[in-house]
Amino acid sequence: MPALGADPGLQPMNATERITIEPGKRGGKPCIRGLRITVDDVLSYLASGMTEAEILADFPDLEHDDFLAVYGLSSSEICRAFRYSQGCM
Repeated sequence: MPALGADPGLQPMNATERITIEPGKRGGKPCIRGLRITVDDVLSYLASGMTEAEILADFPDLEHDDFLAVYGLSSSEICRAFRYSQGCM
């Protein structure tokens, strides 16, 4: 499974070991460890007010380190988008 690469300097944990992309799975969206749970799913649950503990209870295949990978990837993507908007890549 190819892993999604992010900015290594911005990853508090190695997201590339936890976040994967498979063209035939969930439309090629970044997923957690090859599961059918996308990064966007996790972020949407958090944005709706669910806690990490509630999400873990609903999706027992997830682990705390999966959340750290989602946070690291999200942070990296936000920083990358900011740098792009400022004209400095």
